[in-house]
Amino acid sequence: MDAALAEADLDAARAGDAAAFDRLIATVRPELHAHCYRMLGSVHDADDALQDALLRAWRAIGRFEGRSMLRSWLYTVATRTCLDLADARGRRALPMDLGPASSKPILDDVPVEVPWLTPYPDAALAVEERESVELAFVAALQHLPGNQRAALLLFEVLGFSAAEIAATMDTSTAAVNSALQRARRIVAEKVPPVSQARTLAGVDDARLRAVVTGYAAALEQGDADRLVALLTEDVTWSMPPLPGWYAGLGPVDAFTRAVPLGACGTWRTIVTSANGQPAVALYLNGPAVAQGPDDGSYRAWSITVLTLRGERIADLTSFLGAEHVTAAGLPLVLD
Repeated sequence: MDAALAEADLDAARAGDAAAFDRLIATVRPELHAHCYRMLGSVHDADDALQDALLRAWRAIGRFEGRSMLRSWLYTVATRTCLDLADARGRRALPMDLGPASSKPILDDVPVEVPWLTPYPDAALAVEERESVELAFVAALQHLPGNQRAALLLFEVLGFSAAEIAATMDTSTAAVNSALQRARRIVAEKVPPVSQARTLAGVDDARLRAVVTGYAAALEQGDADRLVALLTEDVTWSMPPLPGWYAGLGPVDAFTRAVPLGACGTWRTIVTSANGQPAVALYLNGPAVAQGPDDGSYRAWSITVLTLRGERIADLTSFLGAEHVTAAGLPLVLD
């Protein structure tokens, strides 16, 4: 936005012009939403937090004196809102956080009601922002207390100074530096040394397409051998909200043949992206679908986020639930 127009809109918003406020926040809204997701690990919670934060900002815009940039002020409001919500709702988990991997396929696995990490539809984000919502990074953040999570994101992702973070969080610079030190240590233990952005940049585009579409095609064709050939030896596969998960090529191979290609039904797929990573939306026609296997349609079942190492898939996280598919802007039903 032109600086003069932005200043005019800021003056109008201070005077109570809601349309001017909407114009001011339009460009920063997607990145604020991503920040709320990184803080909370849930798209639903990020929606709530952003709505609440923007309402707080609108009510306080008349008192905004312009001593900091509007963008920084909005991030301060959003961060404080997320800290309140994080305290109320707790941290988000993946199946790996709940217990050890299963060595044999679990045919009767049932959902567990815990606050689960959810995938992030990244279409609204600029390419350079997607690295900061990668699945391993967001999952690692969930192991941090709220203040450490906020400090790390504000410093490492958004470029705030320690002094600015201290002001945002109503604490001292020394406390911020201490929180950063602890947060970096924990995240370093849980996040792979090479990000998915760097990994994907090092894979030829044609090979990357072959891996992702090969996984999708193997499911559609019921070809377990083709699917397993795309995986690393130490691959993991989890399916929140089911607590069971699998580690290693043998258990994942057995699970693949017994459950998705054995007990579920037939699949259709749409290749997409989530969390800055390749992803596949899965549609199912079979016994597991409430509408039954004989209506001819395929209903949204899950979004599987793929994590690559080199040119193979090292982790599959299948987020079960039609809501994850529709959140990515994809249809609920395929004929």
